[in-house]
Amino acid sequence: MPSPTSPAQPVRCAMVLAAGRGERMRPLSDRTPKPLLPVHGKPMIVWHLEALARAGVQRVVVNTAWLEEQIPAALGDGSRWGLTIHYSMEGRDHGGALETAGGIAKALPLLDECFWLVSGDIHAPDFPYDAARAAAFVAQPAQLAHLWLVPNPDFHPAGDFGIGADGLALADAGPDGRRWTYANFALMRKALCAGVPVGQKAALGPLLKAAIRDRQIGAEVYPGAWHNIGTPAQLAALDRSAA
Repeated sequence: MPSPTSPAQPVRCAMVLAAGRGERMRPLSDRTPKPLLPVHGKPMIVWHLEALARAGVQRVVVNTAWLEEQIPAALGDGSRWGLTIHYSMEGRDHGGALETAGGIAKALPLLDECFWLVSGDIHAPDFPYDAARAAAFVAQPAQLAHLWLVPNPDFHPAGDFGIGADGLALADAGPDGRRWTYANFALMRKALCAGVPVGQKAALGPLLKAAIRDRQIGAEVYPGAWHNIGTPAQLAALDRSAA
């Protein structure tokens, strides 16, 4: 780990979560993995791959389960974006998706110590994957993750986390009285999920809440356009909007 006075190293690795069944997206997801469904002419996951490549990320791990053979067939080795893509195949190896923390735990051997994490079905085309913010995270070894939060959407009015005056995530509302929704963008250290046995289904939420209690999670609000695309109607509406 870098000392407080040593230059922080860039984050060159990312994990894109793409293993879920996408039940609410049926019938579209009966035939196509949700992250491969197109928005403005290209698969949702490709928006992330392009943005990661622009930000200087070099290696991406994509976890798969539902219709998983379609994802490497569509994305290949990543060279068309200047990336190297590795696949963590939960369906083949464990019979199905392992949930978020379980999926990260299985992929740990493929990941760097610090990495970007994003869900493949989130559409936020202007999210910057900011190199300076990533370097600041690397330079804070006590932090296990840094989360981006958004204003609460209609389908999640209670939100997930607050933000303290010190920039740390809170399990309850912050001093501004607000709780925000986790945007499914994060910087993360492998240690957060290292205790999850490989092959065990495990949600990420309990791990985040435990680390929040220990003051090990940073957070900030993302002010840009953000869409959690859950249903065919939401996908169609987004696709009709301006790119």
